[in-house]
Amino acid sequence: MRPSGRQPNEMRAVSFELGVAKHAEGSCLVRFGDTHVLCTASLEDRVPPWLKGGGQGWVTAEYGMLPRSTHERMRREASAGKQSGRTQEIQRLIGRSLRSVVDLRALGERQISIDCDVLQADGGTRTASITGAWIALHLCIEWMRARSMISAPVLKDHVAAISCGIYKGVAVTDLDYAEDSAADTDANFVITGKGGICEIQGTAEGDPFSEEQFLTLLGLAKASVADLVRLQKEAIAK
Repeated sequence: MRPSGRQPNEMRAVSFELGVAKHAEGSCLVRFGDTHVLCTASLEDRVPPWLKGGGQGWVTAEYGMLPRSTHERMRREASAGKQSGRTQEIQRLIGRSLRSVVDLRALGERQISIDCDVLQADGGTRTASITGAWIALHLCIEWMRARSMISAPVLKDHVAAISCGIYKGVAVTDLDYAEDSAADTDANFVITGKGGICEIQGTAEGDPFSEEQFLTLLGLAKASVADLVRLQKEAIAK
């Protein structure tokens, strides 16, 4: 039995609240159960120096956790003078995931920066960030289209992410903190709306997992991401 009482293939309640940041070109407050992340998209009329003059744009991401997003207050990374390795790894993952479904040439020589700020953490903050960041990115691109800044399609597909793992010998989807902290195996899957795999991060916390177990986790992830993409579509259609 899962601590939450959910079935192995049952995600937490997922919701998207759009347009929550007044000044951002695109914004979304995404909730995966008790994990809440504010995702904002900011348009900049520039690209990184190594892309200047190349005729293409860029999508990048930053990620951070507020001091009381966890049970005890975390020290702000700014006060420590540097980002942790975990933070850098997660924000690079978010950026890679979004760029995998963006036509950077259609974007033109502009950069869209996605900020993912964890307001409350209960496991799966990186997967919730990717899923909500796609909506913020979509809204930013539609903001540009409404002002005739772009004409060709920029987004090639949806992208979303989910965590899956083996908890007490059972493969489960969308791990909350209680499960993630005690899982035998945990993995993060980033998958497009068409079912393409962008990235898989999987770790055995104890005994190695088998190929059969991995395929079971992949099946759970594909089904969960299909549900997330459906929810994304419903959210942006409103």
